[in-house]
Amino acid sequence: MKKAKVNNGNVTLKDVAVALGVSTMTVSRAINDKANVSANTKKRVIETAKKMGYSPNLVAKSLVSSKTYTIGVVIPKISHSFFPEVVSGIEEASNRENYQIFLTNTSDDFEKEKKVIDALRAKRVDGILVSSSQNKEDFSYYEKIIESGLPLVFFDRCIENIGASCIGVNDFAASQQITEHLIKKGFKQIGYLSGPKKVSIGKERFGGYIAAMNKYGLDIDDKWVVEKGYNEDDGYQAMKKLLALSEDVRPNAIVAVNDPVAFGAMDAIRDAGLKVPEDFAIVGFTNDIRAELVSCPLTTIHQPAYEVGKKAASKLIKTIEDESEPIEHVQLITKLIVRKSCGS
Repeated sequence: MKKAKVNNGNVTLKDVAVALGVSTMTVSRAINDKANVSANTKKRVIETAKKMGYSPNLVAKSLVSSKTYTIGVVIPKISHSFFPEVVSGIEEASNRENYQIFLTNTSDDFEKEKKVIDALRAKRVDGILVSSSQNKEDFSYYEKIIESGLPLVFFDRCIENIGASCIGVNDFAASQQITEHLIKKGFKQIGYLSGPKKVSIGKERFGGYIAAMNKYGLDIDDKWVVEKGYNEDDGYQAMKKLLALSEDVRPNAIVAVNDPVAFGAMDAIRDAGLKVPEDFAIVGFTNDIRAELVSCPLTTIHQPAYEVGKKAASKLIKTIEDESEPIEHVQLITKLIVRKSCGS
């Protein structure tokens, strides 16, 4: 084998092949992790390619395959700490497979979501990862994208029975678990601050709350359930509605659909001259980076955001590269994180 020399110019597959004394096809198969190449040869090829400074010519590859080696990522709220973690996972999995990402933010607005997806399609991305916005009215827009043949994978906020995979967590079971935690602490009048139920996390997390209350035979006053959005101001406004109830009627514990809503509710409680957990116990969902930093650390559900991103990107790339890739609804494991906000 010839000595591999670091080339500061454009190193080609042929250069790597010459250095190793093998065919260009062998190098191509090894770098693209194809069959008919031994593990030892793959290792030698990859090590030599790295030493020589080889990087894939994505433009040339796209001309041959009609692919752009790019994927679009659509998130509803970049300021929510869950999503930057997801994007980090997406980047790791995408870079490993030599795909680049176009990241877009919809501000949780469906009209903007449609515009950014149309823009991504105009850029000829090979597939799109979507966490849907909270105010969509129907799913026909997504159905048309799927029918067009463009690979689409949802993450976190799933749309079921639409012909696309989704990577998330078991929102129902996790919400039931955290509601039961409050019940076992002795709370019986438990309110719920909900997000729109047309979004999967809104429906499933509310369902988990209902299941826990029913399991322990606890009544649910309709006035205890307030549906707003998924942001802090939504939590603030929802909590104000509960605070407007007389003390003998309002709940003394709150389940919030996510941590930002819980933070907003905690602000409303503070502004009313009341305290957590002395006057209200409260729990969230997500394990936002701020959850342990607020004045009364928040009991919450930890979602493995980074893993959600990795698995979502991997699933999309498999779908792009293999039309027979099955549709899956993958649910990753969550963890209850107990802190002071529920009196623990």
